Amino acid sequence: MVCVFSPLCRLMPNNYQNVLAFIFAIEEINKNPCLLPNISLGYEFHNFMHSHWRVLESSLILLTGQDEIPNYTCRRQSNSIAVLTGTSWATAAQIGTLLELYKFPQLTFGCFDPMLSENAEFSSLYQTAPKDTSLALGMVSLMLYFGWTWVGLVITEGQKGHQFLSDVKTEMNRNKVRVAFVKMISNAVLSVLAHAQQHDFLTRETSPVNVGIIYYDTKSLNDVNYNIGQYRMTWTVWITNSQWHADMPGRNFILESFHGTLIFAKHHKEIRGFQKFIQAVNPSMYPEDNFLTLFWYDHFHCSVADSDCKLKNCTPNASLAWLPGNRFDMTMNDDSYNIYNAVYAMAHALHEMLLQQVQRQSMGHREGIQISPWQLHHYLKNVQVNNPAGDQVNLDNKRKLDAEYDIFNFWNFPEGLRLKVKVGSFSSHVLHNQQLSLSEDMIEWATGITETPRSVCSESCNPGFRKSSQEGKMACCFDCTPCPENEIANDTDMEECVKCPDHQYADIHHKHCVQKSVTFLAYEDSLGRALAGTALSLTILTVAILGLFVKHCSSPIVKANNRSLSYILLLSLSFCFLCALLFIGRPNTATCILQQVTFGIVFTVAVSTILAKTITVVLAFKVTTPDRRIRQFLVSGTPNCIIPICSLIQFTLCGIWMGTSPPFIDRDAHFEHGFIIIVCNKGSLTAFYCMLGYLGLLALVSFTVAFLARNLPDTFNEAKFITFNMLVFCSVWVTFLPVYHSTKGRVMVAMEVFSILASSAGLLGCIFAPKCYIILFKKDRCSLQGIKIKIHSGSK
Repeated sequence: MVCVFSPLCRLMPNNYQNVLAFIFAIEEINKNPCLLPNISLGYEFHNFMHSHWRVLESSLILLTGQDEIPNYTCRRQSNSIAVLTGTSWATAAQIGTLLELYKFPQLTFGCFDPMLSENAEFSSLYQTAPKDTSLALGMVSLMLYFGWTWVGLVITEGQKGHQFLSDVKTEMNRNKVRVAFVKMISNAVLSVLAHAQQHDFLTRETSPVNVGIIYYDTKSLNDVNYNIGQYRMTWTVWITNSQWHADMPGRNFILESFHGTLIFAKHHKEIRGFQKFIQAVNPSMYPEDNFLTLFWYDHFHCSVADSDCKLKNCTPNASLAWLPGNRFDMTMNDDSYNIYNAVYAMAHALHEMLLQQVQRQSMGHREGIQISPWQLHHYLKNVQVNNPAGDQVNLDNKRKLDAEYDIFNFWNFPEGLRLKVKVGSFSSHVLHNQQLSLSEDMIEWATGITETPRSVCSESCNPGFRKSSQEGKMACCFDCTPCPENEIANDTDMEECVKCPDHQYADIHHKHCVQKSVTFLAYEDSLGRALAGTALSLTILTVAILGLFVKHCSSPIVKANNRSLSYILLLSLSFCFLCALLFIGRPNTATCILQQVTFGIVFTVAVSTILAKTITVVLAFKVTTPDRRIRQFLVSGTPNCIIPICSLIQFTLCGIWMGTSPPFIDRDAHFEHGFIIIVCNKGSLTAFYCMLGYLGLLALVSFTVAFLARNLPDTFNEAKFITFNMLVFCSVWVTFLPVYHSTKGRVMVAMEVFSILASSAGLLGCIFAPKCYIILFKKDRCSLQGIKIKIHSGSK
């Protein structure tokens, strides 16, 4: 006899663990004298292919016991009383529609599906798995723990995948974790048709991420593994659910794409005896199990006997425990654990039903013990027992709790290690800050990553920078823009910079606000010292000139052009120089007022005195004509009245200014970085310009009169010097106005002081310098005899 094993349909190793878990539970119950005594549970397997017709055909065989005529039971002494269906929602729904017609109990061992529990069409269907609604919360909590805010999503299509996508997006948005991309992976049939497109689903049109979530459904398992492994994405940390398995037979990569994967698996206690059972399993124990025979043949180098098609020459003492993790996992997975619990739930429901029937018989009822599938529903809905491991088994959807999760780290470096190590846990039943427990030092990250990876669209903005959104991108993608002047950001990832108060300024790094220093044009400053020294020096010089004139008061040059006016001019110029000192030092209300009043009055006296001297020159020349009235006008000192009249007008203007809008102390916190400058505010610029305008008018009149009298034949004619003097004076103050408007702070004050000193020095130098020269160095011209000699020589 020749036996041929077809490799066209390869059995999935992890699915076969489900079969062994089912057998283990059956045998464990049959050995338990307290559960279903004198009754042995039997079982049969049906392999559901991916075909609607094959699913229905298998269901009919299960119900009728034959494959020819439906609704008849043949060739069998006993029928099944319940069915356990696989993890696919579509499979459970297809079978459930048919089984519901017969009220046949159906237990599913896949992930909990709200649609199955809420649909009235599946009243005979029971879900063994706990609720999975907190999976998304657990994964997002893990992201927040590591600060991952830029995460990609790879999700298998289907009702469960779309529900998870909705849940995880909600949690991510609530915690400000952004989705870099979402890639939906089609089922196995569609992936074959779109094979070329599936190869690049993580390399094109996707944003680069360091962390990704993969939500697996069983239908697309190998397809997703292949697509990710194809590109050896060793730089990515994957977070996935327990449906994921390291099942890539024949695909060995030096740099394993899945090394460092973090897996959320439902927490359950260890089932004692299960691993020993697996270690002892072999084809001789279950000769009718063709799947086990085929599996043994594939992995333990067996040959087939020609006589009876049995295996021979296999590896001695072979055991499933010898196989690597990608071939067969010895650790009970979630589906296997759900199968184990489903068998125990069914056994306890059947035990309770039989117990009640026995009790009714003992009370005199004559009907015999009958076992009908529909009778089990009442007991299945109310079953609530503990399995041998101590975990509660509950089939009532309303009383189910959210699952608790163990977090495993997948180690596969070097290649082939394929070890899952528990590194943490998550439970939604405790306080929020205690839900996630993690041993970070035990985690092995993806190949090439030596420290905890970061997964953000943009790196955090350090203090001193603010986040600036990137056009067309999500809120977590931003540029870091330096804070503008006088604004700070004292924390990371600040949305806006904070402006420092007026009395503070931002440091050079724009991290802190620093107290500003109060400053003004002080005597301690080099500029203040220079201006004060100049003012005092010029004052001393003026006083010295006044002393010189007093000493030579009888000389013709002093007596010329009205000696008293010269004295008044020198005194007013002394005060002009001294009034500059009012602008230096810390301003107060008194000095602010005195600055402008003193400046206006003393300069008016000085300029009006010059006007009087100019008029005196003109009148003195007119005296040579035979006009008694002019002589009387000059002798009576009438030109001297110009000084009080002009000063009174200026005094009136200043009085109006001080009464309406007087100067006051002002603080300029913006002109000079890091300083608060104390200055005197003019109060009313209009009044200030009126005062300057009046001075300008007087200077213009003096200039005009002096210019007209410049060629009068007088020995000591000052008209020429006064003309030049007024030209200098007007030039200084005309230059002052635009400069004054363009500067602020101490520079503005210094400019005003400089203008006062320059204009005053101009008056002093242009008028008195020639006279002092004659008095000191040309003494012969200071005597009457010398003047006569000069006149006599000039007449020749």
